[in-house]
Amino acid sequence: MNSLINRLFKFILEKNKLISTILIILIVAIPYYGFSPYIMRIIILTGIYIILASSLNLLTGFTGQVSLGHAAFYGIGAYASALIAIDLGMPYMVSLIMAGIIAGLAAFLIGVPTLKLEGTYLSIVTLGFCEIMRLTELNWMDVTRGPLGLPGIPCPSIFGFAIDTDTEYFYLILILVTICLVTIYNIINSRTGRALISIKEDELASEAMGVNTFKYKMIAFTTSAFFAGIAGSFYAHYVTYIDPQSFTFDESIQILSMVILGGMGSIPGAIIGSIILVSVPEVLRSVQEYRMVIYGLVLVVMMLTRPQGILGNVNITKWMKEKLNKQKSQKEVA
Repeated sequence: MNSLINRLFKFILEKNKLISTILIILIVAIPYYGFSPYIMRIIILTGIYIILASSLNLLTGFTGQVSLGHAAFYGIGAYASALIAIDLGMPYMVSLIMAGIIAGLAAFLIGVPTLKLEGTYLSIVTLGFCEIMRLTELNWMDVTRGPLGLPGIPCPSIFGFAIDTDTEYFYLILILVTICLVTIYNIINSRTGRALISIKEDELASEAMGVNTFKYKMIAFTTSAFFAGIAGSFYAHYVTYIDPQSFTFDESIQILSMVILGGMGSIPGAIIGSIILVSVPEVLRSVQEYRMVIYGLVLVVMMLTRPQGILGNVNITKWMKEKLNKQKSQKEVA
């Protein structure tokens, strides 16, 4: 059995580029597998949550700053994009970009007074901000229509090409997910990323080494909110109707659960956490009302058995190489 696993690891390492290419082709070809509209909807929603979880992972997983109000920026992006499209008649690309900018600006305004402090202040402030935004969306009747929600949000139209089928929505969310993941990957593997990780490891020590911790925390916070706004914009134009119940504190906890389950500080972990926590409730639809209980149990079990998450602190390629080297050493000794 070990021999078979080692051969598999060796094959994966040797054919890394080939396997990556096949995987990309398989993902791009998803709309042609003949899935039902319901399954396609779940896949598209998974794409939205991958953006949300990955963007939160940049702030919480890589920088160590816990936000409990990510859904607020998601909601800001959704409402901003919908209102710009409905009231101002702007093209979708303008609505999409403005949604990200407005959400990022909101994060900037919150971050200025709170990110200068250490500890749990950001968690408390974002928790309160999420509730303030929910109440604003619920009671600002002239703009948001309160509990009635905003109906009739137009479908995206890019350079005259209307997007109104599941296949077209799939490719749009795939592009947005790719942009989000590539951006976060480049940030993490840059000087900025090393500064963010140093803040997570020891903020006081990184400050002593000359790292401007406030500046880098602001970069992580505003970037995280920007992509949450982008996800909100896509969601609004995909479902064509939004109301305050889609952006509550429960939604923030769900996104945070995806990050923790997949592994904080792991880009593949955020993807896996999103896939699991979007698909499992659909499988267990008969117990939908216990969804938050299930999330709570999952988090408790993960904290007790593997607090770093499924892929937290795991470099799969490095792990497979170490496994093969260990096996090789044992054979040489024998």
